[in-house]
Amino acid sequence: MKFMNFYPFNDIETISPRPMLFITGDKAHSREFSEDAYKRAGEPKELYIVPNAGHVDLYDRVDLIPFGKLTDFFRGNLSS
Repeated sequence: MKFMNFYPFNDIETISPRPMLFITGDKAHSREFSEDAYKRAGEPKELYIVPNAGHVDLYDRVDLIPFGKLTDFFRGNLSS
């Protein structure tokens, strides 16, 4: 029952100051969850909206997955 009432965004601001990248499709039914998480998150954060992409498209449509954005984000935010 405790798991059923768990909402992962309730304490998302406590992740800060770790960088967070939210990626969603502009046609994704789940876009509102990404936008809500982004609003609640502390800095640094980034919201990237993929044009012409639905939720499932970002799992396996390699032509829509923003590999460049992912590469830039991780290169810029991970220490070597």
